[in-house]
Amino acid sequence: MGGAERSEESGLAEPDASNVSEMAVPKIKAIEIDKESVVYLKKHFPELGDGLIEGDFLKMDLQGLFPGQFSIIGNFPYNISSQIFFKIIDNRDLVPEVVCMIQKEVAERIAEKPGTKTYGILSVFLQAWYDIEYLFTVGSGAFNPPPKVQSAVIRLTRNSRTSLGCDEKLFKTVVKTAFGQRRKTLRNSLKPLLAGRPSGPATPTLADSVFDLRPERLSVEDFIDLTLRLT
Repeated sequence: MGGAERSEESGLAEPDASNVSEMAVPKIKAIEIDKESVVYLKKHFPELGDGLIEGDFLKMDLQGLFPGQFSIIGNFPYNISSQIFFKIIDNRDLVPEVVCMIQKEVAERIAEKPGTKTYGILSVFLQAWYDIEYLFTVGSGAFNPPPKVQSAVIRLTRNSRTSLGCDEKLFKTVVKTAFGQRRKTLRNSLKPLLAGRPSGPATPTLADSVFDLRPERLSVEDFIDLTLRLT
């Protein structure tokens, strides 16, 4: 997109020949960890050439692999999709766009807004840096053999945020700690982070109304504000 490199995590899905033939092959790097899929791709799509990389996406140095920004397009293995998203967050300045197929319930969780039971850690972390679009559902009948779960395709587009404006490490700790006991109010779930803190006019106390809420009620901005208050 815009001259950027493109990366494809193809997972276990066989590529569509009609789509591959229309791609600007020199700009594509197809990353595949499954050896059988690599053999298939080399045999049926030799034009991919050096752009076909056999390896583990999670262990790759993306800054070294791509000279500039690149988009990620792929079918993410469902058992490691969260790990892939965390790697994308770590490389957010390199990845302006992601279009991927993942398990439907994970897609719904990522795209969900505050105030629902499915809104969680991954929702907050990804929405802090990306605008999320739930594009469409993919039924199990689209696969052979059909899986036991439904899939969905979502798009992540990098938003304009360049900084959280707070300690990012503490932000992650606050979010994870809060959702670690999501049925409890913040007054109870965040006690470990408040223990031993000095009290005073500028110090958040357990009497503050925000601590009456459960974590799913807080937006990204609310978590940023809470992190600043705990700094």
